[in-house]
Amino acid sequence: MKKLIIAALLTVFLASAYAQESYFGEKINDKGAVAAAELPKKIGNKEKMTAKVTGTVESVCQAKGCWMKVKTTDGQTMRVSFKDYGFFVPKDIAGKTVVIEGEAKMKTTPVAELQHYAEDAGKSKAEIAKITEPKHELTFVADGVIVKK
Repeated sequence: MKKLIIAALLTVFLASAYAQESYFGEKINDKGAVAAAELPKKIGNKEKMTAKVTGTVESVCQAKGCWMKVKTTDGQTMRVSFKDYGFFVPKDIAGKTVVIEGEAKMKTTPVAELQHYAEDAGKSKAEIAKITEPKHELTFVADGVIVKK
């Protein structure tokens, strides 16, 4: 009986450790989150909107985790920054599922900013030099992030 109780407790402990989530910024929940692939359609012609989104991290700023890219549709990504530069995410979460809550925006990102992001991502000087046009893109400023384990 003692072995059965120990085995049950160990199973519960391992299951809870495996299912843990990490929170960054404001503590949010995943209730009502829409898939990142649906966000471009939901924002439509609006300039900005409040949203809660779930998706897969494509890449993270390797300088300090100050931004991440989340996959949207057709191989596209959405750059996610963090409200008031108030928190960062781990640099090793590419491929993980996240839930983000905050404000989605359609924004024209200037060349200098795009080049800065490319540098943060570890791109070569040649790749950075190829960035010569601003980009109109979907961006997101997160108040809070959940990283699923």
